[in-house]
Amino acid sequence: MSDPAGQISYRSEKTQRCALKGCTLLFAICLGGALALSAGHVRAAELTNDTIKEKQAQIEEAKEEQETIRDSITDVEAVKEQLESQKSSLEDYVTQLDAQLTSIQGNIDSLNQQITDTESKIEDTQSELASAQQQADDQYAAMKVRIRLLYEKGDDFYLTVLLDSESFADMLNRVTFVQKLSEYDQNKLKQYQEQVALVQATQEELQAQQDTLEEARQGVLTEQQNMQTLMDEKQAQISSVSADIQTQEVSLEQYQAQIAQQDDTIASLESQVEAEQQRLEEEAKKAEEEAKRKAAEEELAKRKTYTGGTFTWPCPNYTEISSDYGYRVHPIYGTTLFHNGVDMAADAGSPILAAADGTVIAAAYSSSMGNYVMIDHGGGLFTIYMHASALYVSQGQSVTAGTQIAAVGSTGNSTGPHLHFSVRSNGQYVSPWQYLGS
Repeated sequence: MSDPAGQISYRSEKTQRCALKGCTLLFAICLGGALALSAGHVRAAELTNDTIKEKQAQIEEAKEEQETIRDSITDVEAVKEQLESQKSSLEDYVTQLDAQLTSIQGNIDSLNQQITDTESKIEDTQSELASAQQQADDQYAAMKVRIRLLYEKGDDFYLTVLLDSESFADMLNRVTFVQKLSEYDQNKLKQYQEQVALVQATQEELQAQQDTLEEARQGVLTEQQNMQTLMDEKQAQISSVSADIQTQEVSLEQYQAQIAQQDDTIASLESQVEAEQQRLEEEAKKAEEEAKRKAAEEELAKRKTYTGGTFTWPCPNYTEISSDYGYRVHPIYGTTLFHNGVDMAADAGSPILAAADGTVIAAAYSSSMGNYVMIDHGGGLFTIYMHASALYVSQGQSVTAGTQIAAVGSTGNSTGPHLHFSVRSNGQYVSPWQYLGS
């Protein structure tokens, strides 16, 4: 007969052995994971710490950029005081003030570029923050699972494991298991803490970059206000001088002298172009060596020639004509005089485009034209763009229709931001409308 008590005893021992084997298997799995993670933890910790240090360096860099932006903003009152102390004549004053306007426009361009760059950095940092936060959330979820497992096993789990040892050697192995599991838990906790620190550092970096972006945007607004202040100051100075003129004859002589100066400058440039073309043609004819002849012909070929058709509108998005081509009452001198171009009212800093393909023969400054560009389109046809706040091309440069060559301003003999656009054909001013269309 079978012995029920013996069977129960046998089954109990068997159950205990199975449980012990299950625990041993569980420890082996945990130990393997602990050993692998422990080996990788040192490297992971180094990477996390390096990343945090990199974030801290980037935060400092963003703060330095903010300080640089604040330092670069123009002190417009100091500029006005300095110009006033150095003023010897209205022409000198306007010339010096125009140089400040050009400098401010350059600062605005630089700040706009910094805004674009910072917006790109913010996008990258937001992506890094999302990734770091997701990793921290994953680590937190894994730790909760581990804590729940320990809770379910009870406070005496490790003690029970040791007391169930079958031998002293088995107990030593179990002690090692327990130590590795404890190290594993400590490493996981430390990794989580470091990841939380990385998330915080990334958040601080993002905030610093957003502060830099706001500082740059505010800088653009401030510089635009500074530019308007200086343009108002110039208009006031010009108006003041105009009010002091006693007779219309003196006023007319000054204006005619300025126009003559413009015409002399432009005629000189045209003569230089004509002389250069003749030199190239003579060199091409007289060159005895084929290489010289070919080089001269290639140089001539570089000059673009106007072949007809409507010009590109040189002041995009702005079609208001503040002063047309022909006779008009001059806004400063108050007498009826001939206006050799078309004035296009536009915001300061807006783009000025080349009206047609050609070669830049002048990109310079004069006290009457301010910053100006003159383009040779071939066949005796030239276009002139006056009063710019900034120049983006240089002498000798080839341009195509629609290329941005300058920015609208109020330099030279001007009382507000606009583009003065002139066309010359065979040494004479002609109406720009026959090229611009109606």
